[in-house]
Amino acid sequence: MLEEKLKHIVRDVHDFPKPGIVFKDITPLLQDAQLCTEMVDAFVEKLKDCQLDAVAGIESRGFLFGLMLANRLQVPFIPIRKQGKLPFHTISESYALEYGQATIEMHEDAFPKGSKVLIHDDLLATGGTVVAASKLIEKLGGEVAGYCFVISLDFLNSQGRLTRFSPHIFSLAHYK
Repeated sequence: MLEEKLKHIVRDVHDFPKPGIVFKDITPLLQDAQLCTEMVDAFVEKLKDCQLDAVAGIESRGFLFGLMLANRLQVPFIPIRKQGKLPFHTISESYALEYGQATIEMHEDAFPKGSKVLIHDDLLATGGTVVAASKLIEKLGGEVAGYCFVISLDFLNSQGRLTRFSPHIFSLAHYK
């Protein structure tokens, strides 16, 4: 089963980025090209009934599978980046992280109004970054079509923060 395979390979890094945090490191997954293909296949299968016009990936690990997923679905990829990293006119949204404060941005011409946008990131923890990304999509007149994550930390109960934007929340591995 894919979920068990992922959990076996993902490594825990204690006290990163600050003491008390157990970081789920997905970089070992990237060493296995076949596994990465299986992951994208699993996302595509989970999303088969969703209408999508674009995939937005959140910097930086959301770019890894987000771009592959967008290419497989044959829709545009939209990078959502940390403040000051995009070269053109942007809109921004600030939010609180479990370990600080941050601002993300997206190009103001990222997609046409009314577009259905899937948001992808590597991990759903408290949901702050993903809620901020959802607000960016809505600011530009888009609709959040759903979410997909490699990992969901279900014990943090963050999915409830996302359902007001979309009920379609998919994760490949769940930590209860």
